Amino acid sequence: MSKRNKELEGEVLNWIAAVLGEPLPKGEFEDILKDGVILCNLINKLAPNSVKKIATRGTNFQLMENIQRFQAAIKAYGVPQEEIFQTADLFERRNIAQVALSLYSLGRLTQKHPEYNGPSLGPKMADKNERTFTEEQLRASEGHLGLQMGYNKGASQSGHGGFGNTRHM
Repeated sequence: MSKRNKELEGEVLNWIAAVLGEPLPKGEFEDILKDGVILCNLINKLAPNSVKKIATRGTNFQLMENIQRFQAAIKAYGVPQEEIFQTADLFERRNIAQVALSLYSLGRLTQKHPEYNGPSLGPKMADKNERTFTEEQLRASEGHLGLQMGYNKGASQSGHGGFGNTRHM
């Protein structure tokens, strides 16, 4: 289990409140998000109608389904599978740090969605930086011998003495 970062958790909660446009209930990070209702409302703000059914009360199983619907929605939104937390990470408090990182990743990813114009979270995402080279530029490197190509700039094994001996320096 990775170490929790309270500052990151606070930043994520502030971002969620800003996106939803309403203050979040007071309490611990995991307690606020545990039932998945706020998470479902969040993804519905970012991508409308992502989660159709949100259970506001019910059994633990029904509340865990909220989290699973949220996870499916953020995967469809573009969050990589390896960055998405497991349901038990939040509901059973197994890995709250991963929950915070998943939400941070979601907040960062909103920058890549032109239809979203609300607050973003984290550093600015890099843009694609494709480069094109002319055939002449590509051929210019063909005559160059790099150090990994067998050219050793005068280094030799002289003084080594053969197999089994150590090299004295």
